[in-house]
Order: sequence, then C-alpha cells, then structure tokens
Amino acid sequence: MKTTYREAMRAALREALQGDERVFLMGEDVGRYGGCYAVSQGLLQEFGEARIRDTPLSESAFVGAGIGAALGGMRPIVEVMTVNFSLLCLDQIVNTAATLRHMSGGQFSVPIVLRMTTGAGRQLAAQHSHSLECWYAHVPGLRVIAPATLEDMRGMLRLALKDPDPVIIFEHNALYNREGELAEDVRIEDIRRAAVRRPGSDVSLICYGGNLFKALEAAEQLALNGIDAEVIDLRSLRPLDDATILASARKTRRAVMVDEGWRSGSLAAEIGMRIAEQAFYDLDAPLSRVCTAEVPIPYPRHLEQAALPQVENIVDKVREVMGKND
Repeated sequence: MKTTYREAMRAALREALQGDERVFLMGEDVGRYGGCYAVSQGLLQEFGEARIRDTPLSESAFVGAGIGAALGGMRPIVEVMTVNFSLLCLDQIVNTAATLRHMSGGQFSVPIVLRMTTGAGRQLAAQHSHSLECWYAHVPGLRVIAPATLEDMRGMLRLALKDPDPVIIFEHNALYNREGELAEDVRIEDIRRAAVRRPGSDVSLICYGGNLFKALEAAEQLALNGIDAEVIDLRSLRPLDDATILASARKTRRAVMVDEGWRSGSLAAEIGMRIAEQAFYDLDAPLSRVCTAEVPIPYPRHLEQAALPQVENIVDKVREVMGKND
C-alpha cells in the first residue's frame, strides 16, 4: 500500500495502543490538535483522553510523569515536540531514566519510549532544527534509534515498547511527508543492526535518518562517474553496529560519514574513530565526513540549505577521497 512516514508511525501507534492496554501516548498537542506534525491525528477520538493525553507546556514535568508511569508498570510513549525542547527534560532522561536500573542495583527498569523530531530543512530556525542525537547516543542506559525507511518507521516502535529500558526514537522532520510503498504485514525483528541500503565496492557512505536519501542519491550520481558507493543506514545510534560498519569499510577500503550533527564531537567522529581503531590497516584512503556547518541553523532557506549536508557535498567529498577531484 502507498503511505507516508507520518501515516506509518500513526499506524504503529495505533497497533501499540490496540495491542496493550498499558500503552498510552502523552505530550504537547498530541490529542485535540493531532500532534505538531499530525502524527497522532485521530487517535484521541479513537482511544479517548485516558490513552491520548495532552500535557502542559513543561517537558520536565511530563517526561518525569512518563518515567513514573513506566516505573508503575505502564508502557508510556512520550512525544517531545523537537530534540531542541528535550534539553528542558535532560535531567529526567539522563539522570533518572538512564540511571535507575544501575542506581537501584537492577531492581527497577524504566520501559519508556521517547519520540522526538530532529533535523532541519523546513525553515523552523535554530530553536527547532538542530540534530542532537549524538548527545543521547553518548549516554549509557539509553537505546537510541533513528528510523529512516517506511518499514523502520512502521516496525521499530513495537520492539521499542518491549525493551525494559528507555528507548529514544528520533524521527527526522523532513521525512514525514515522504511517500512510498509499505507492506501491510511489515515486521522488524531487530533494531540493533545497521542495514546495507545499497551495496557497493569503492567507498562506504555511512549515514542515518534524513541523510539516508541524500546518500542514496549521491551514490546514484557517483555511479554515473564509475564510482560504486555502498550506503549504510545505521538505524541504531546506541548501540552502534560495529560489525556492519567495519565489514563495509574493510570491503570498500574507504569510508565517508554523513551526519547532520555538527562536526565537533559528532557521531561521524565516533564512527570514524571506531573504524580507525579496528580497521586502519584495511583502508586505502583517509577517513572523511560531511557534517552540518558549525553555526546555529539559519532561518532563510538558502542559508539553511547551505549549512546542511547536501548531495553535492557528499559527491564532492567522495571524489576527494577517491582522488578524482581534479
């Protein structure tokens, strides 16, 4: 069937709510308004106010309430409108949800799912457009995933709700309107593994979320010039799937990381270091990366686009790594 990313996540939410009475959705505008990105549209009418809960404008309060509900045996799905706003509940996520299993000597788990939009490209300016996934991927006690395909958007939530520990799902805001074909019986069996979205032999493009389709388009352009790029979709940002990353880097002997985060302290840097530590002598060229310019995301469209990784940036970087930028 033909659907969008928005509709795929809505279907996943509906399935979760129908399948387990402990599941409920809470967050700002998720009920009457239907969600800031219209993901939860219609769910209030279908499931009622006890299961679809509009919250006050206080991320710390409603994420804290979600943690309490999880400790009490519920399975809350908490929507934080954008990753920028998650900074207002950073203490709840990092100091409470992520540490309670450790601090209690394994007596308590916090089975909470946190959904956040991330990324730029829609002229939402600096306070709504940053990519801070690497902050959360840094924290032990959290699982961090980034669905990029329709199948992952539809199927990852089911497995996230089965996890006894906190799971953060990052949904790139530029993907919600993207259309595609999706099987009605799609099932994801593992959210820990990266996926090879395009096999190749000359260079590995390692990416996630909204950059997947830029990397795939760049790979098609490179193929016209005789460069066969392999595209790796990380899917899981914590833990990272070292096995798939290293297997690809060892096969192609070159790797370019594509990351919408800033270059300094980025996931791209972490992945590059892991390849350097474990596969340095398998490489034929220096590791490289394409990241967002180190500026707050601008509002004007031409400046926003200039700040973000684009297909042409990826193509140029690969040609540089291949020694073909003459």
